[in-house]
Amino acid sequence: MKHPLRLLQAFTLFSAGLFALFVFAGNFMDYDSNYQFVKHVLSMDTTFEGNALMWRAITAPWVWTVGYIGIIVAEGVFAVLAIVGAVKLFLRRAAGVAEYDAARKWGYAAYALGFAIWFIGFIVIGSEWFAMWQSDTWNGKDTAMGIVTLWAGFAVLLAMNEPREVTLREGEPLARENR
Repeated sequence: MKHPLRLLQAFTLFSAGLFALFVFAGNFMDYDSNYQFVKHVLSMDTTFEGNALMWRAITAPWVWTVGYIGIIVAEGVFAVLAIVGAVKLFLRRAAGVAEYDAARKWGYAAYALGFAIWFIGFIVIGSEWFAMWQSDTWNGKDTAMGIVTLWAGFAVLLAMNEPREVTLREGEPLARENR
């Protein structure tokens, strides 16, 4: 098989995009379920009783709505970046390194946005600032951590290059050191 690493990079990026597309569609089609999640996390109404961090709670419905719409839009953008990037990677799988690297930028942008959504948004802000980890019902920290771990691993995979012998175009002579 020619360019197996490049095929794997395109496949994992496409898979990430498909995941984000399904999350986006689910949030869009079943708006209220996850709106309740955002509402309860931001209002901190299911954290430990007597919590000294309650001054951080946001109880304004318009803030919940703006925050939730922001999450949905970011997930949709992530999906587009990842799927378009995966198609570009697949179409350029036999291209030279420079042309292939240009296509990788879509994936880097997708994974950076995914990291922002699930790590900064859900773990840093949701879990730590709004003490989401204290809620038995509205705690998404473990799920977000699993997603962030995947995006980090996929981003490292995307940054990897195939051995020199595989990246040469057919008919190009191998350099002396690669023989």
